[in-house]
Amino acid sequence: MYASVYSLLFLLLFSLLSPACAEDLPSLVSVVDGPQRSASRKARDVYRHPVETLRFFEIRPELTVVEIWPGGGWYTDILAPYLKARGQYIAAHFDPLTDKRMYIGALERFQSRYENDPETWGKIRITAFDPPHELEIAPPGSADRVLTFRNLHNWYMRGPAVLDQAAQAFYRALKPGGILGVVEHRLRPGDDLKPGQVAKGGYMDEAYVIQVFEKAGFRLAGKSEINANPKDSTRHPKGVWTLPPTLRLKEKDREKYLNIGESDRMTLKFIKPE
Repeated sequence: MYASVYSLLFLLLFSLLSPACAEDLPSLVSVVDGPQRSASRKARDVYRHPVETLRFFEIRPELTVVEIWPGGGWYTDILAPYLKARGQYIAAHFDPLTDKRMYIGALERFQSRYENDPETWGKIRITAFDPPHELEIAPPGSADRVLTFRNLHNWYMRGPAVLDQAAQAFYRALKPGGILGVVEHRLRPGDDLKPGQVAKGGYMDEAYVIQVFEKAGFRLAGKSEINANPKDSTRHPKGVWTLPPTLRLKEKDREKYLNIGESDRMTLKFIKPE
């Protein structure tokens, strides 16, 4: 009898203490709203929906998360502080040995911002990803999540086989049961998908993207319209870069494109089968 009473008291005490322990970790909402993010980056939230997107990809603070080509770190500002206490953020960035000065400059700026402030960002790991040459984004079977935001068209422009190699690299890096999260500019159904056409527009066909990752071994686990934009016709003089934040036409029709907002995007969740 006494043992059962003590057991009940222990369970009651544990249930009271557990929420307090959870509060030691930052919430995703608090990180998204945090001071480490600039006002200009927060202004993009209305189009990129980081809280909803990361929840859809089932991001948790204890996971190892690889972000592919994080560029200037828009999502790094969220993921790195969210993961720093119990997880690991890995930035699969540009190859430092590339001959493309633009890529080298972006990598150097990223390193300068994120490698010298572990109190804010934690211990970020940086790896190189440059398909078809550099493909090991993390040790095989070590990542819980691999995320890529608006990057697929870059690899497809190098040739469909290069996109296939990227998909295979993501598959290798993930643990069985791990999740691949994909956000990409979405082509209107029926539009052409030749590499040159993508080069001009930057949009990808959703059905084709699903086919690529399923061919690599992934299983489609879900689609979301979180990042959809019905105002985007996807047909613009400079492709997706006509729209904000790039606004490649500068002042020409600026208000028109600002009113459209950022591109229409697919948001896809894939699982590496157990």
